[in-house]
Amino acid sequence: MARGKKYQKIKEKIEKKEYSLEEAIDFIKENRIAKFDESIEIHIKLGIDPKKTEQQVKGNLILPYPVKKKKIACFVELEKEKEAKEAGADLVGGKELIEKIRETKKTDFEIAIATPEMMKELAPIAKILGPKGLMPSPRYGTVTTNISKTIQEIREGKTFFQSDEGGNIHQVIGKVSWQKEKIIANIKAFLEAIKKSRPAGVKGNFIKNITLCSTMGPGLKIK
Repeated sequence: MARGKKYQKIKEKIEKKEYSLEEAIDFIKENRIAKFDESIEIHIKLGIDPKKTEQQVKGNLILPYPVKKKKIACFVELEKEKEAKEAGADLVGGKELIEKIRETKKTDFEIAIATPEMMKELAPIAKILGPKGLMPSPRYGTVTTNISKTIQEIREGKTFFQSDEGGNIHQVIGKVSWQKEKIIANIKAFLEAIKKSRPAGVKGNFIKNITLCSTMGPGLKIK
């Protein structure tokens, strides 16, 4: 993908070294490109075999500082719809909502929660939700009997991560306008959660490299 002149000029400033978190964040702040408040993203290359199901990395954590409000879809039985709506879910429904997604193939939400009873009903849209990382999972904590608590945790900053088909994890970790201390706190909490999610069968270095960048800017390698 072709990049603009501003991007190229900033890229030329990057030294051939591994930056500390503090150095990388300072660089990103001093060399912002966009007029809007860009997100800060962390990209991690893992030493896993992504073709092996048992080496896929999944998990969740509550970030010290929530990045943004995420749109939540809640798949529940009729008697629990009121609870989900009062807790703050953006989309709530059962079989009718599932059928709508099956027909339109549209997923206008970022996180999906379901009760254990509803999981079998999601089978017709599993191929729609799965590739987008939206399928509720017990490992994520998004298959739950405590709808209110789960929604509240997400609103308070609970975030989910999953390795992709290349063995990488990508995560928005803050905003360029934030104080550096807040960004660092989120990064350290996220890295700790990644380390705890290391599959038993992985040998050698689990975290191979880490890159930090803004939404529109070039990446910096992190120590």
